[in-house]
Amino acid sequence: MQSAGCRLCRIAREARGESTDSLADETHGHINSASCEGKATTVTTAHHSICRHLYDSLHAAQKPKSKLKFVTLDKESNMSTLWRREEFLRICSKDELAEKAQDIEVTIPVKKSQ
Repeated sequence: MQSAGCRLCRIAREARGESTDSLADETHGHINSASCEGKATTVTTAHHSICRHLYDSLHAAQKPKSKLKFVTLDKESNMSTLWRREEFLRICSKDELAEKAQDIEVTIPVKKSQ
């Protein structure tokens, strides 16, 4: 299915009072991606739900002596708790890491939509 513009993006933009110019083509790939303005929240929530399910499954299957650690979406094991527990501050601060990541990120070419 393809059209001159995504109906879901059009509805989302109209609801926000924004222009409906330059809408992405309505394709199955677009609608099932987080770039579809009408479904972005739903798609992102679905991805997070899948990640939680995978984490729970991995955690349940983990052997007691395993040294594996998983980053999660909740407070149990996010980057902040891992940073403290693993003593990454001996290497660098989270702010230093974020700054370096941003320096690298700005060098990555941006794909322009067609």
